[in-house]
Amino acid sequence: MASAKSMTPARAADIDAAVHVGMTRTGAQGLALAVVEDGKVVLTRAYGLRTAQGSALKTDSVVYAASLCKTVFAYTVMRLVAEGKVDLDQSFAAMLPKPLPDYGNLPHGMGNWGDLAGDERWRKLTPRITLTHATGFANFAFLEPDQKLKFHFEPGTRYAYSGEGLLLLQFAIEQKLGHSVGIEADRLTFGPLGMTSSAMDWQPAWADRAAQAWDAKGEAFQHTPRKRVRIAGSMDTTIEDMGRFAAALVSGTGLNRATFDDMTRPQRPITSVSQFPTLQDDAPPEKRFRGLSAGLGVVTFSGPQGAGFYKGGHDDMTGNTMVCVKRGRRCVVLLGNDVRAEPLFPELVNHILGETGAPWRWEYPEQFVTP
Repeated sequence: MASAKSMTPARAADIDAAVHVGMTRTGAQGLALAVVEDGKVVLTRAYGLRTAQGSALKTDSVVYAASLCKTVFAYTVMRLVAEGKVDLDQSFAAMLPKPLPDYGNLPHGMGNWGDLAGDERWRKLTPRITLTHATGFANFAFLEPDQKLKFHFEPGTRYAYSGEGLLLLQFAIEQKLGHSVGIEADRLTFGPLGMTSSAMDWQPAWADRAAQAWDAKGEAFQHTPRKRVRIAGSMDTTIEDMGRFAAALVSGTGLNRATFDDMTRPQRPITSVSQFPTLQDDAPPEKRFRGLSAGLGVVTFSGPQGAGFYKGGHDDMTGNTMVCVKRGRRCVVLLGNDVRAEPLFPELVNHILGETGAPWRWEYPEQFVTP
């Protein structure tokens, strides 16, 4: 059984070697890494390229967080819960000044609430239901055949990953508080944790540090400035900042015991054979991942080292993950500005933390054959 370890020069060199071997094998051009032991960042590294022109990726290079944004948002929400400004079990009907469908379909993909007119099930939705991905929505309305938002199952009855559900929580909080959740993330998360190069929307001052990204075919793309707070995935960050965040989260920094336990405990069993596609039927019990559940903004699991949680982030050019085990307050964060880095994640996390029980087959069923 693995335990917290000190980061000796020999251990750091061993991790460096494992990364270099893996990047050579997969062709990944850029990868950044942070290791947390006993709730403290003990190693931060960046490997490979920031740009196709040959600039090196550094630990302060600004990279796309993808869906790690959802976990940072969830942490911010839990800070608001601790302040008494958000009730996890309050209906959105009580949070909003008027019925949700009356807001209509918002521009820029910020929510197709008008599509729910005539379906009163939206009144059953709460922050807890959205944070555990149990809204009944598809991942996004634009993925529906008719591009209309709809319920596929009764809210709160099962897990199905939905970015649209998290957008609803963003919308409800903003309507209740009267300002952007980006302001709350700055006040409650980025500022207190010293995440000076992270934000929920693009900051022009980062332009000289922004990392390009590579797709599965090895084509490089410029960094996309996301100028609108959209917590399904608008955040930019650095590996230095995400290391700080992981250390804080696994330690419960900024959270009281109740909110930390609520965020990181199993809240809702996950019964699908994989994360995607969403809206799958329940798998037979023998094909489910034992101990896999939704926490609040994270996925919880149980393995050889006890309880843990993780969150991934992915698009066509980005592969990210954060894996933490509670015992020893240990984490690994991997930020790949080349999606070809993703197949390295199981072996690198296992190499650094030992076997955790993280559900790699569930997260990336087509890519990984490693248990």
